[in-house]
Amino acid sequence: MNALALYGRYVATSLRAQAQYPAATLMLTAGHFAATAIEILGVFALFDRFGPVGGWSFGEAAVFYALVNIMFSIADLLSRGFEAFGTDFVRTGAFDRVLLRPRAAALQLAGYEVRLSRLGRLLQASVVLILASSLVPITWDAAAVATAVWAVAGGVALFAGILVLQATLAFWTIDSLEIMNVLTYGGVQAAQYPLNVYAAWFRRVLTFGLPLACVAYYPVLAILKRPDPLGAPDWFLPLAPIAGFAFLALSFVAWRAGMARYASTGS
Repeated sequence: MNALALYGRYVATSLRAQAQYPAATLMLTAGHFAATAIEILGVFALFDRFGPVGGWSFGEAAVFYALVNIMFSIADLLSRGFEAFGTDFVRTGAFDRVLLRPRAAALQLAGYEVRLSRLGRLLQASVVLILASSLVPITWDAAAVATAVWAVAGGVALFAGILVLQATLAFWTIDSLEIMNVLTYGGVQAAQYPLNVYAAWFRRVLTFGLPLACVAYYPVLAILKRPDPLGAPDWFLPLAPIAGFAFLALSFVAWRAGMARYASTGS
């Protein structure tokens, strides 16, 4: 409970700091909204030109797009400390001060900065989800809502785990950002489309390597009440997002291994 209270104080402090410059915060948020809106226009252009892809309509693909971007925006909102760990903490020696404080380093990094500008992507994805619900006959009953919330939670855990791995790599090299962008932003792009449109080897990567399919593809099938064209059993679909939490747990195992290697900057 003390850790949660401290995290809440971190968040409140970050929000108060950004509230000092409301115009800048609003412009950054609007910028993220506009920049990410271009992505859904690209998806629409694809379906408008070629029609249904792999048996999926634009409205159904928009549900995939919306949910995965909601997941990523929340994870990006809450994980700034891990994303900037190499440049802001290891390179400058600031991580030494973090280790001196009587609280877990991961907790301090998680509360380092909550960027309100990331709400632009979250708002844009939420609007797309509302529009997609009008294009696709989705019955938002209790089961569908619970599945969507569960999927978002698993997706936030998965993307947070990727950012934790990015921070872990900084114990060996602080120039690892572009490598991890393949998994973060590249993963968002890959998960925006149904799994069966990809080649078999790539489907295995997205299921067993980086389990994006488990937090996006399978729960969306459950929400749409569609059987999996690849043959996954119906009972598995709503349970799949648990893979996101497992990935986060494994990421923290790697994080602890990296911390054991850290030798300080000598500052």
